[in-house]
Amino acid sequence: MNAPVSAPTSARSPELFGEHFAQMLNHAAIVAMTSLGHRLGLFDTLASLPPSTSHQISDASGLNERYIREWLSVMVTGGIIDYQPTPKTFSLDSAHAACLTRSASPDNLAVTARFIPLISSMETALMTCFRTGEGLPYNAYPCFHEVMAEDSHQTVVSALFNHILPLAPGLQERLERGISVLDAGCGRGLALLALAQAFPNSRFTGYDLCEEAFEPTREKARARRLTNLFFDARDLRNFRDPASYDLITSFDAVHDQADPAALLRGISEALRPGGMYLMQDIAGSSFLENNLEHPLGPLLYTISCAHCTPVSLAQGGPGLGTLWGEEKAELMLRQAGFHHIESHRLEHDPFNVYFIARNEEGKTP
Repeated sequence: MNAPVSAPTSARSPELFGEHFAQMLNHAAIVAMTSLGHRLGLFDTLASLPPSTSHQISDASGLNERYIREWLSVMVTGGIIDYQPTPKTFSLDSAHAACLTRSASPDNLAVTARFIPLISSMETALMTCFRTGEGLPYNAYPCFHEVMAEDSHQTVVSALFNHILPLAPGLQERLERGISVLDAGCGRGLALLALAQAFPNSRFTGYDLCEEAFEPTREKARARRLTNLFFDARDLRNFRDPASYDLITSFDAVHDQADPAALLRGISEALRPGGMYLMQDIAGSSFLENNLEHPLGPLLYTISCAHCTPVSLAQGGPGLGTLWGEEKAELMLRQAGFHHIESHRLEHDPFNVYFIARNEEGKTP
């Protein structure tokens, strides 16, 4: 018989647990206000100023002083911002700025903080899901594509050329010569935009269920006169496009699909001889007991419960969830017809895993 797995906390009395949970409430409040400060540009403003009063920060940011003063109080009591009582000045330490400002990307944790208020705004809708077993469509989530695009820019786009493409030797040279590329479940499509600009001889296509997701990027492509980038709104549950692409990518997209297994089979069939599938997803195990020490375990399971599972179920999907896990991902890739599968972690990014899968054993792209 397997031994029971205990919750990862040392708080084993009502008093200790009460203290533990009170600290969690404080942290939740700080994260929610961090998201607000990020969206308002307040961390960037503070990083550009010497120690300043709330009035000086108001003048620099163009925001209301009374609200700024209250927000600053949260940040000071939360240990995010420094405060000098006698001159009543506030400052953002450089070490904190390195984790909270836009110039810190891809290490800007304030971007990830945006998931918390987004999830909280869905509480009433999720109560209905719990009672009915139904899901939620993508358009039920306010600003979802914006939040995901900002997060994806940090994890994928910023690492694309120096870290991700080099995982497949020879791929950049092929892109320079010219190949056909598909991003299945492209979202905002920022990775494709960067690739299309860098490799004008290659042709890039992005498919996503929601046209509103990639429409802003489509406009950017038109403004930059890119003729090698195309987007199309497509339901990928019946994706069939045999032998059409040299490279197919998916970035944090497969587990949300209506039929992930069918999509992976379609991707396998859509690759030309010598083609390659590059799939990025969340690093973690398919088994809860293996994720107890995951540094973002609670956040990832929360995102799964509030978003990834509902949007899959709303499409009639299996609801794999955010932490469907590397074991299940590799199994499903093999079942889809991929014979050669490699998994890679990037040294600077412990929270994502990159699979490189090919139909033909030993073939390189």
